[in-house]
Amino acid sequence: MNQVLRWSLLVALSGFLFGFDTVVISGANEPIKELWGTSGWFHGTFIMSMALWGTVIGALFGGRPSDAWGRKRTLWWIGLLFFISAVGSALAWGPYAFSFFRFIGGLAVGASSVTAPTYISEISNAKNRGRFVALYQFMLVFGILVAYISNYLLDGIGGDLDWRWMMGVEAIPALAFTIWLRQVPESPRWLALFKQDTNEAKAILCEIADTKDEADDLLIDILKTEKQSGKGSVLFSKKYKKPLMLAFLLAMFNQLSGINFILYYAPEILENAGFGGSESLLSTVAIGVANLLFTIVGMSLIDLAGRKQLMIIGSIGYILSLALVSYGFYTGASPLFNLTFILTFIASHAIGQGAVIWVFIAEIFPNNVRANGQAWGSGTHWVFAALITLFGAVVNDAFPSGWGIFAFFSGFMVIQLLFVIFLMPETKGRSLEDIEKEMVGED
Repeated sequence: MNQVLRWSLLVALSGFLFGFDTVVISGANEPIKELWGTSGWFHGTFIMSMALWGTVIGALFGGRPSDAWGRKRTLWWIGLLFFISAVGSALAWGPYAFSFFRFIGGLAVGASSVTAPTYISEISNAKNRGRFVALYQFMLVFGILVAYISNYLLDGIGGDLDWRWMMGVEAIPALAFTIWLRQVPESPRWLALFKQDTNEAKAILCEIADTKDEADDLLIDILKTEKQSGKGSVLFSKKYKKPLMLAFLLAMFNQLSGINFILYYAPEILENAGFGGSESLLSTVAIGVANLLFTIVGMSLIDLAGRKQLMIIGSIGYILSLALVSYGFYTGASPLFNLTFILTFIASHAIGQGAVIWVFIAEIFPNNVRANGQAWGSGTHWVFAALITLFGAVVNDAFPSGWGIFAFFSGFMVIQLLFVIFLMPETKGRSLEDIEKEMVGED
């Protein structure tokens, strides 16, 4: 099991690059706007959301290379794209060049959110799958924290070139990730179902399972699900309507909580809350720390309390914290009041949606369509993230007080709570093949 943990950690490093790449733009946001004199619409459409449109494409189509080339090779290309994006963004000579390289990084983020959770879910077992897949989320928020700290430390070291250092430093972990991937084997489920290499699949399963007999039984179950579902099954068919619906709704609600809006525009939101420029950058570090600490809490509980229970807790926390942030902005409450409930919101996300989303979506699709199912859920997540970020700059300019948008997000979290209570099944402690029987059933 230590071996599986090590493989999971190495693959989860793509989540670190995901998190770092996603929010590092927050430190470069205002300097770039001043440097190139971009309007609110241009800044939202190109500078801020172009990476997210790349993420949408990377997520929607990330399942195809994962199935065709394998999980491991796809992850290697993802690391290379992160490296190219970091170097290109740092050296960008204008807003269009910058947007192009951010788009490349977005492709890597989207494909990572498909391939890494898929891989980790396929090498772990029912007892530890939640914690191991949640390592991806842990590394994601760790990357967010490091990006905030990096932006804060690099602010002021190079005058007008600060933002270039902020964007370029990501090249170091990206290069390390592509090198370290050599230590990771291919997914045994991909080897068995897509490459038909049962011998190699069995060899890896023997390293994963406690006994040889357990590995043999697991391989039999994997091959049995292929016969029942068919290797060439089409994702968008009647038999998969339940996991498709669950993945869509969970991913949609994830973004309608406002999490990416807050992460992307954190410095501006905190300035509107009453913090000065340098104070707002430092306060984003507090957001990153809270995100990381409560992600650890979520990881420790996901295989004990279960996915559904964490979602209920997180939803209630969302509703209360967002409503109080809205109240604070509306009444002009103190900066500390607003920051307190923004941090409460971050904690609610980390324990609930943040801990659950990638685990749950990776679990509910059958082996033969898991990568494409993950792409569907991840793509939905990123379409909504791109739309919210696209309009974020305009909303910030038009409604600087900010209370209305937080009230909007709070209302949607009430609907999420109802979805979790009445529609979301529990998947903790069950094998992927057992979950498949409930999700697909018999036609």
